[in-house]
Amino acid sequence: MNESAHGLSTRCVHDGEITDPQGAPHTPIYNSTTFVFEDTKSLLDVVEGRKPGNLYTRYGLNPSIKSLESKLASIEFGEAALAFSSGMASEAALFLALGRRGIVCIGDAYGGTLELLDDQIRSLNIPVYFLLGSDLDRLDALLDKGVDLVFLETPTNPALEIFDIRDLAERAHKMGALLVVDNTFATPVNQNPLLLGADLVVHSATKYLGGHSDITAGALIGPASLIEKVGPWRKNLGQMLAPETASLLSRSLRTLVPRVKQQNESASAIAQALARHPKVQRVLYPGLPDFPGHALAKRQMSGFGGMMTMELDSDETGTRKVADSFRIFRIAPSLGGAESLCTQPVTTTHHGLPEMERQRRGITGSMIRFSIGFEDASDLIADIEQALKSI
Repeated sequence: MNESAHGLSTRCVHDGEITDPQGAPHTPIYNSTTFVFEDTKSLLDVVEGRKPGNLYTRYGLNPSIKSLESKLASIEFGEAALAFSSGMASEAALFLALGRRGIVCIGDAYGGTLELLDDQIRSLNIPVYFLLGSDLDRLDALLDKGVDLVFLETPTNPALEIFDIRDLAERAHKMGALLVVDNTFATPVNQNPLLLGADLVVHSATKYLGGHSDITAGALIGPASLIEKVGPWRKNLGQMLAPETASLLSRSLRTLVPRVKQQNESASAIAQALARHPKVQRVLYPGLPDFPGHALAKRQMSGFGGMMTMELDSDETGTRKVADSFRIFRIAPSLGGAESLCTQPVTTTHHGLPEMERQRRGITGSMIRFSIGFEDASDLIADIEQALKSI
């Protein structure tokens, strides 16, 4: 496990960077599909693993990609990392490589993840089990079936539910299973699952790690022994990101800490303001003292993130009217960028779920999920307040 003596901000800036003979302060973009060798012996040394080197970009053997992966591993306290073309690509390779005997998905998750598990993974005769947070007493019985992998988000999408990573890791390991945590919402700034006992961390790097709504990427981080098992799936499924994207993601990681800290601060102020509004039925944000998972979040997180969900005292039509009335917030399904975004989960992230399943998970038409950006918190609060006047 990578436990650098340097602080996170320092690692985000410097770790993984390679020395450029031309003097560039950061790793250049090696926009090359292939790399040449002086002789056959040199080629075979790399191909057969006797020496490190660059070979072919789809394999990940490209200096821009390897530099990014070293930085990703460092900031999540992992031994190794794999970069992917998207967060969904990282999950697909993970499930196929390490979940063949069975997968348990705990709590809410991104709608695409639920669809992947329920439709594609199950179609390969891989057992998949879904447990809500209220069903955790059933976990040990499922683990006893011999499943390989327990997967969860914390905080979850869209209800921001908090799960005890250390406890779930202990329960999984006792039965020989791996625990994988999607750390997209929290980011390494606010939460470090590997230090809490998780085996692997996955990210949609499109979101906070990228931070500017201009790249699509994913990441998987953990022990080298596990990462090596996933690597061939990425290679042969063709899930590699381009060197240009790797360079843009490395650029974004250098500013990860100040970006997330500002989003934490603004989200906290907005959540407190919304919690007092008469037209807001409830605010789902881990930083609020009355949030059900607040005490646990304080124990395992160092910040509460820039994501929140408000549930209005209205129906889906009224909630849509509010969403359409925003002037600063923009309607879009993504998150983690410089601009503040909003979405009704029933129209985007969880639109594909059957209505009964959404009801079972408590995902209602009166919910609006917010991704807080870099605008002044006072302006965002005023924007929400004027939009709420529409109902």
